[in-house]
Amino acid sequence: MSDLIEKLRSELGDAGVLTGADAEEKAQGGWSHLGTPLAVVRPASTEETSKALKLCHAAGQGIVAWGGKTGLVEGGNAEGMIALSMERMHAVEEIDTVSGTMTVQAGAVLEAACDAVEAKGFFFPLDLGARGSATIGGNISTNAGGNRVLRYGMMREMVLGLEVVLADGTVLSSMNHMLKNNAGYDLKQMFIGTEGTLGIVTRAVVRLRPAPSSQDVAFVGVSEFDAMPRLLRHMDVALGGTLSAFEVMWEDFYNLVTREPALGKPPLASTHPYYVLVESLGGHQEEDSARFEAALMAAMEEGIVTDAVIAKNQSERDAMWALRDDVGQVAQNWPIFTYDVSLGISHMEKYVATVKERLAAEWDSPTTMIFGHLGDGNLHVIVGVGDGEPEARRRVEEIVYSPLRDIGGSVSAEHGIGLEKRPYLGWSRTPEEVALMHTLKATLDPKGILNPGKVLEPGLKVAAE
Repeated sequence: MSDLIEKLRSELGDAGVLTGADAEEKAQGGWSHLGTPLAVVRPASTEETSKALKLCHAAGQGIVAWGGKTGLVEGGNAEGMIALSMERMHAVEEIDTVSGTMTVQAGAVLEAACDAVEAKGFFFPLDLGARGSATIGGNISTNAGGNRVLRYGMMREMVLGLEVVLADGTVLSSMNHMLKNNAGYDLKQMFIGTEGTLGIVTRAVVRLRPAPSSQDVAFVGVSEFDAMPRLLRHMDVALGGTLSAFEVMWEDFYNLVTREPALGKPPLASTHPYYVLVESLGGHQEEDSARFEAALMAAMEEGIVTDAVIAKNQSERDAMWALRDDVGQVAQNWPIFTYDVSLGISHMEKYVATVKERLAAEWDSPTTMIFGHLGDGNLHVIVGVGDGEPEARRRVEEIVYSPLRDIGGSVSAEHGIGLEKRPYLGWSRTPEEVALMHTLKATLDPKGILNPGKVLEPGLKVAAE
């Protein structure tokens, strides 16, 4: 190992390789366990990334890519391996205002990239709570979703081209800038959402949108679950394609983020079982605001909405979004277990009731905080039970995930699989799909050095007859 590290240092320089206490320090501050890496490699270019991977491939040494370290499923766990941090590759290389594209390095922080785009009069629609630390490469690796999937899709829909380094150091440069390109296989799709197990993204071309010139936000209270999908369809039709977010909160979560010690103030009385944050982004503030208000008034007249408040200025809009983003308040229920699931809207009410019922049958006074992006079928479920013991975690996982098997749901909506959800991959994918995943992994990474052990169980799982 010391020989490999010296070779890496020779190729990347002293600043490019951290060991000992410096490497341990870099492993701190992650949103899930990162382990203790043997070294942290910090390439400053695609070429240096290629050199690092060639050396690790020759040595059969596992290597794990790090972005902003905000993953929640131990996808960045580098215990006993080399961590490859993209922090020195953070440049926004080009913003093409004619084609509406951005060329960006993988280590660029999402918020910084969005600010650079905004300064040019454009808009990059990916938005999530970790925007201040998550990186573009990490967003691509996990196929990030966030708050505006309803209108703009997940990260996969925003990526036009990629530059990727394969396990053996081969540089695959497919920096396509076009919206349409049907020349053969769309190879970039193999590296979006695969958590660095098939290749390491170093650069990307992403699609930009015109900057919206209007924003309308409202907080809405509804009295029954069925009213939420009705409201979703009503607003989507009434706003003519400008509906950009539809974020839901169950009553317990709303109370958590609007009562002390939380700093948020309740925009509505705490008397509703469900709350919805509705956002519209458009092109003319006065006209769009009038249409937004009329759509909400019609919803109230039809009995879909019980109560609503519309933000009057940017400060109030920001305050409403801050409630949705204040997920850190769930730490009040520590120890907690965090889940991210996807299912059809028609199944949600029964699913939540089933999970709560099963938790209450095994623990006294469990807490279950539920919120998420109802418009795209994504719920976040945060459970507080027990003392954080592994046995409790495994049992809660089974309770949260098992109902999804029979309704075609997914154990991961936007956080990936990593290590934590690996045992449950087969609950959301068929044996044939998992087998093909193993085939792709074996083809692109035959030595298994890229993010070893993540997503797929070691060894091929054969479908049962």
